[in-house]
Amino acid sequence: MSEDRYGRDVLANPRRTRPRAPEVAADRDLVVEDAASGFCGAIVGLEKSYSGDLVRLEDRHGATRVFLMHPAAFLIDGRPVTLVRPRTRGPQTAARTASGSRSAPRMRARTARASRIFVEGVHDATLLERVWGDDLRAEGVVVESLDGLDNLAATLDEFGPASHRRAGVLVDHLVAGSKEMRLTGDVGAHVLVCGHPFIDVWEAVKPSSVGISAWPQIPRGVDWKTGICTRLRWGTPQDGWRRVLSGVRDYRDLEVDLLRSVEELIDFVTAADGDR
Repeated sequence: MSEDRYGRDVLANPRRTRPRAPEVAADRDLVVEDAASGFCGAIVGLEKSYSGDLVRLEDRHGATRVFLMHPAAFLIDGRPVTLVRPRTRGPQTAARTASGSRSAPRMRARTARASRIFVEGVHDATLLERVWGDDLRAEGVVVESLDGLDNLAATLDEFGPASHRRAGVLVDHLVAGSKEMRLTGDVGAHVLVCGHPFIDVWEAVKPSSVGISAWPQIPRGVDWKTGICTRLRWGTPQDGWRRVLSGVRDYRDLEVDLLRSVEELIDFVTAADGDR
């Protein structure tokens, strides 16, 4: 009998095939890792191509990349999975709002509360709408522009804050010794003033979100927005604002000081006695 050079019949017990990677629905906000590149991010969209289905991932820095949905191409908690399109008809809805709050079932906006949030200008109001719009509508909170902090005293006199009608005020450049600090020093009861240290609400947007390394320092006496647009070659302040707003998708594009102040104001005005 000839010696078996390999010690076994290779055909007698064929190798076991690898277990098939489980299929996982590619639901929005599910965090996965691309096994080949190591890129890790939340699912923010699905697309189609001639090569097959694609999934778009966004990492914690806001960078996005697109990957083919190959079998076992992704990892969840280190284990291979095969992403598949969710079994649902119609568009997917985000699990969270732009502010990071969990989305409630879509419904009609709540009737407006008596309480209000006042901001210095149109840009502030637009930015709040971009990030907190869903939350504000769900809570029935209206945001109004003061068209300048100099109008705060007259606006509050007309508004008449009370226990059931609170006023929250968001202020730019609220730092010791500033004009803003003096104008908000005596606002009376049932009014909460919150702010951030930035000269303008533009500066409360993270530089990386608008494609710059840092916001330039503008000399005193120069209109801040005009100076910014000149230094960055953004054109007019109107052009600059379009750049800033287009860089804001959700709360991750904003500085913590602004996030904290807006959340505190929303909590304050929604806790008013009898405000329904």
